[in-house]
Amino acid sequence: MWFPAFIFNLFSLFLLFSFWVVPLRAQADEFVVVIDPGHGGKDPGTLGSASHEKDITLAVSLELGRILKANLPGVKVVYTRTTDKFVELYRRAELANEQRADLFISIHCNSMPHGTASRAAIQGAEIYVMGLHKSEDNLEVAQRENAAILKEANYQANYEGFDPNSPQSYILLSLRQQAYLENSLNLARKINQEFVEG
Repeated sequence: MWFPAFIFNLFSLFLLFSFWVVPLRAQADEFVVVIDPGHGGKDPGTLGSASHEKDITLAVSLELGRILKANLPGVKVVYTRTTDKFVELYRRAELANEQRADLFISIHCNSMPHGTASRAAIQGAEIYVMGLHKSEDNLEVAQRENAAILKEANYQANYEGFDPNSPQSYILLSLRQQAYLENSLNLARKINQEFVEG
């Protein structure tokens, strides 16, 4: 039941996003957005009583891309997957780099453990920015989402020793991301504002 309301919020978000992208378009030939539906194939993500995270993220990602294409014709939309297939995490990043992406959006769904007292009352959205793993909660989310790395063959070589269960790996990764952090935070603020006010 939450899906149509969520799509309405996404539509509101991208009305705002269209105004934000226009100044950037003047600086580049093409603004490229890579949309990454989280999980897929053998990695179902969070399992609900009647749904899998991988299916919801794919549906939301395809709708997000459709809205972007319809409202921002100068923006190129690229997906990391358009079907239920497993795409290695390193390959998702490679695709974004190959496409010279200006923006990378990864869609995920959160869950609450059964028995959580306020579970039924919780709703809304969260926005995470790459590199912000300073709190225990953010680190826990990053570790849970990146655990898919362990499903990949040869993951030790593909990620040059990155350990999805090690806080030290996230600290080193966040240091590499500092150059883009302010832009990411700026977009996250705009998205959050749209969810609150829209």
